[in-house]
Amino acid sequence: MRSSTPVSVEVCAYSLFSCLAADRAGAQRVELCASPWEGGTTPSAGLVEQALQETSLEIHAMVRPRGGDFVYDETEKQTMLAEARSLIAQGVHGIVVGALKPNGDLDVEFMQEFRKIAADRELTCHRAIDVSRDPIQVMEELISLGFNRILTSGGKNKALDGIENLAELVAAAKGRIQIMAGSGVNPMNCLDFVHIGVDAIHLSARTTRNSEMEYRRPGISMGGVAEISEFEVAYSSEEIIRAAILKIQDLFSE
Repeated sequence: MRSSTPVSVEVCAYSLFSCLAADRAGAQRVELCASPWEGGTTPSAGLVEQALQETSLEIHAMVRPRGGDFVYDETEKQTMLAEARSLIAQGVHGIVVGALKPNGDLDVEFMQEFRKIAADRELTCHRAIDVSRDPIQVMEELISLGFNRILTSGGKNKALDGIENLAELVAAAKGRIQIMAGSGVNPMNCLDFVHIGVDAIHLSARTTRNSEMEYRRPGISMGGVAEISEFEVAYSSEEIIRAAILKIQDLFSE
């Protein structure tokens, strides 16, 4: 059953399996991405198609050509705009994007292009705001550009550590843009963010399962990161998502 509380729940999903789990658990939407170990990049056209066809969720797709910082050269910008156009044509409900200038300010001119492409679809600025020079200024600029939502950890690695900054953003937003808490959000701490007035929470609900591969050649890493096992598959847990949703529902039913 879809959650109908004032605080929406968004799941960061990297696969159709995770989208289906989020749908069954009752989440409102997913942030659809590829490359979890890079913090999320643009998902494939095939994944977007399947997520739209197989779930009743709002599908908000990441537009990010690579991991690393959020300062993009002209070739990357052209790629990102092309990706956004393709995603909108596929029928996604929203775009998730963020870009900064070298001095840490929002790249307002570039971000404005996404508002034009998205038309009436929703726009979320992702955690680029957390590494910006002045998050309050960035928020005001995003409001002026017509963005709908900001995903933020309050300028800290984990949202719980940035909860005071999150509260300041909520107060400064005054309902003009949604503030969504993300990074390290789970069923145990989700109500901490609800209590400070966020409009949404964002969680990956990530867990892993053992690979079905029986023959395992040692000493090889496809991504070049030896610490990440080639024989574990990460996915979003339906149980973890549902637990967070139930916590929020219980709070609002009191």
